[in-house]
Amino acid sequence: MGRVVLIGAGPGAEDLITVRGLKLLMQADCVFYDALVSPSLLSEAHPDAKLVAVGKRCGKKSTAQIFINKQLVEAAEQFKLVVRLKGGDPMVFGRADEEITALKAAGHTVEVVPGVTAALAAASSLQASLTLRGVARSLTLTTPSVGADEVPSTELFTGTENDTVAVYMGLRQAGPWAAALLEKGRNPATPVILCESVSLPAEKFTPLNLGRLPSFSAEQLTDGPCLILIGQALAKAQAELLAGDKNPVSVELTGSPFGSNKAA
Repeated sequence: MGRVVLIGAGPGAEDLITVRGLKLLMQADCVFYDALVSPSLLSEAHPDAKLVAVGKRCGKKSTAQIFINKQLVEAAEQFKLVVRLKGGDPMVFGRADEEITALKAAGHTVEVVPGVTAALAAASSLQASLTLRGVARSLTLTTPSVGADEVPSTELFTGTENDTVAVYMGLRQAGPWAAALLEKGRNPATPVILCESVSLPAEKFTPLNLGRLPSFSAEQLTDGPCLILIGQALAKAQAELLAGDKNPVSVELTGSPFGSNKAA
């Protein structure tokens, strides 16, 4: 029986994976990876490792989850160490529970290595704290995305006016759920920031407010993954973006293992 490790690859940049996650990736005999995993991160896998694409992108053709579960179980019976490399953190909208359940039911050992989720990476790039003393005491991670057999809902979150909300995979349905929030009395001036391709060279932030979100055209964005941040804690970052003053600094790391695979 093999060992399966679910690893968070982070939001996009290859050097945001944890040290533990990278070490296990370099040792793996078989790697199942998401569509948003960086090619340069995949190059860190052992030269003899089998790489299997099981990508998922919201609104795009992707591998069915039940088939991914089956592949993982079969690989665990064939290989000593199997890695399931997931974008962001495996336990945040990563359908990790379904994979863990299937693997445990088949008698396999499962481990999870956390990763940096997109909301936290976006906050770091914006230099905007998602919880702010005297302003925002809570953070909600939510999504309007549902399964094929589930009923769509605009009831994304509750809480106070000042709570910070990170909406994953929510841009396509932004009109209905943003309109529902406004109908319930949410302030239309509430800061909103659309965060595209977080942590990547193509990273882009678009400042809006809740009142403008229902009529915002997704065609103005790129094809990269988009996270929506909402809340008064983002007011300063929103103002800096509108003024053109927000210029996140990209730090070049020294001594990085990326770009020179080392596995024996």
